[in-house]
Amino acid sequence: MALSRLNPEQYAAATSKASKNLIIASAGTGKTSTIVGRIAYLLQNNVQAHEILLLTFTNKAAAEMVERVAEFFGKNVASKIDAGTFHAVSYRWLKKYDKRVVLKQQRELKTLFRSVHEKRNFNRIDVEETPYGGNHLYDLYSFYQNTELQKDFETWIKENYTEHEHFAMIYADIVDEFEALKREYGFVNFNDLLLNFRTMCETTTLGYKEVLVDEYQDTNALQGTLVDAMNPPSLFCVGDYDQSIYAFNGADIGIIGNFSKKFPDAKVHTLTKNYRSSAPILSLATRVIEHNERIYPKKLEVTRDFPAQAPKLLVYEELFDQYHAMAAMIRDTQTQHEDIAVIFRNNSSADGIEVGLRELDIPCKRKGGTSFFDAREVKAVLDLYTLLVNESDMMAFIHIFEFARGIGSAVAKELYSALKTVGNGSMFYGLYAPDESIRNPFEKRKLNAQLGLFDEFAELGAVGKYAKLGFEAKFMKNPVLKHPKLTKESATFLHNFYLLYRDLKGIKQPKTIVRKIAASALFTYIIDLLATKRATLKDGSVDEKQKSEAQTRITRKMLLLEELAKPYSEHERFLNAMILGSSDLTQGEGVNLLSVHASKGLEYKEVYVVDLMDGRFPNRKLMQRGGSLDEERRLFYVAVTRAKDILYLSYAKYDKIKKQNFMPSQFLYEAGLVPKDEAYKKMVLSAMEKEE
Repeated sequence: MALSRLNPEQYAAATSKASKNLIIASAGTGKTSTIVGRIAYLLQNNVQAHEILLLTFTNKAAAEMVERVAEFFGKNVASKIDAGTFHAVSYRWLKKYDKRVVLKQQRELKTLFRSVHEKRNFNRIDVEETPYGGNHLYDLYSFYQNTELQKDFETWIKENYTEHEHFAMIYADIVDEFEALKREYGFVNFNDLLLNFRTMCETTTLGYKEVLVDEYQDTNALQGTLVDAMNPPSLFCVGDYDQSIYAFNGADIGIIGNFSKKFPDAKVHTLTKNYRSSAPILSLATRVIEHNERIYPKKLEVTRDFPAQAPKLLVYEELFDQYHAMAAMIRDTQTQHEDIAVIFRNNSSADGIEVGLRELDIPCKRKGGTSFFDAREVKAVLDLYTLLVNESDMMAFIHIFEFARGIGSAVAKELYSALKTVGNGSMFYGLYAPDESIRNPFEKRKLNAQLGLFDEFAELGAVGKYAKLGFEAKFMKNPVLKHPKLTKESATFLHNFYLLYRDLKGIKQPKTIVRKIAASALFTYIIDLLATKRATLKDGSVDEKQKSEAQTRITRKMLLLEELAKPYSEHERFLNAMILGSSDLTQGEGVNLLSVHASKGLEYKEVYVVDLMDGRFPNRKLMQRGGSLDEERRLFYVAVTRAKDILYLSYAKYDKIKKQNFMPSQFLYEAGLVPKDEAYKKMVLSAMEKEE
């Protein structure tokens, strides 16, 4: 059984009778086996599968653990375990009680947020500081939600960003209007899922006898309070403070650090046997990470006994020499491409190594770049599909109409509201059977100079200017065509939108919906727009060959999306799979190019950690913006412990493009790969002064 495969440390943790358990599971120590063993122990001791909640960092990790449980207890039992990310579990519970909840991705709500932000005129405030743009303010608000549980947003801005205190009231008003719009349309984002579920937990008995939390070191304040609100009889948390690398997303290392103080009767277990890395690799990682404060004592032991290759330091005179030489090493290695990872701290490093590999025709896939589901054409199809299923999804409408020339998010929102007005609450009725007695659906907006609101509506136009465009007579009578900012091109876009949904009416199969959307005049326009943009050269001219290739790539993506739709017979199941599952799917094959964050939890036979120059890794700029040397050191620890057998660490002395000299990373000195000299002492002293 699952428990019989555990070593003594893992077994003691998995069978603990304490009600609060913290398992310190360092890299490669078998945390997954321990979690599976714990679930097996619970099932063998009369805890029912549906009484177990497993919270993981990715849905993929949850699925893998449930699959492991199924090997011992069968799929019927394992499938009843409630497993998933904090967000996925919250979403399931909220949908159970309120079917109207509509989960929107960050990009979608950013668009809604921008539409509110665009209505503000900050020029009325006479200060030198430039106000935050819509995207940045949205990110700031999300960080606030993850980390601040006591103060309102306006106060938080004034205290943490004093140079923006003059704008704080406008920022807070934007947030208030944004939240009101979300409530009106039933939209929730990922933070809302946790906030709303936390509220539910305070009044609802969930029925869990034990909650297991994986990657506990990466929980943020909001997730921490959600677990508190659940108040389960038994809590089993697994993590490693040396791998806490998500401070930028609000992760609080203090949550794992203060576990014993919060729960005085808790049992802390430490897994010390490493099953992944060779002795020399683990020794190097330990030498560096021990420069960080030890929250809980631990000493790792190597279990793999074989003649291991020591980690190698590669030094190059020039930055791009490094990338080309590394690509050549990968070409000549005996290791399979799929078992090689190049790990980078900065995106510019990834660009360099990717170019080097492509020049040698070495296939590679990059995690952290644009995925299939992030492509604008794929998002457009899913937005069009979403409206078919839920016409109240204003964000999907806005995203689509942002493709129409001359229509931004604010005007798109006005068109949507107008269609609902003339449709007496229904966007589609407004499109196909408008109330023609409503002659002016575009109400004047109220002015509020103090909050930066402004009014720029011109006199309403007439529909006569569209008479020669071949629109259907019925469509021509629609009052929304009176919007003063509609041009012939944007009105044609609206007409094609009208024709598409008339064509989609009554179709049951998701694959047919996808095919018809892809073949529509509306989507053909979108394809042309995207392909033209991707083929536009610096001088403004369009490379027709590049445009044709871009169109071909888009067409291939549509065929792939149709393939993804084939197994589904219900619209909502297909859309939910695309929205919730897309972040766990990867495309391509070959050498793995990974940011340090993307490499977390993975392992490879041969690993290259690139650009280990001071300033790049550790990234001093990010440290000055709220990061820390301790976190950068944890990032280094995560990067090198992805390697099982072969580890290369590299840096370059000079960048000929920027004409910049580099010093080796502080971590190379700490690892003993570079001798500490006067230059090192000066570098450390300078860095300490900057931190202060």
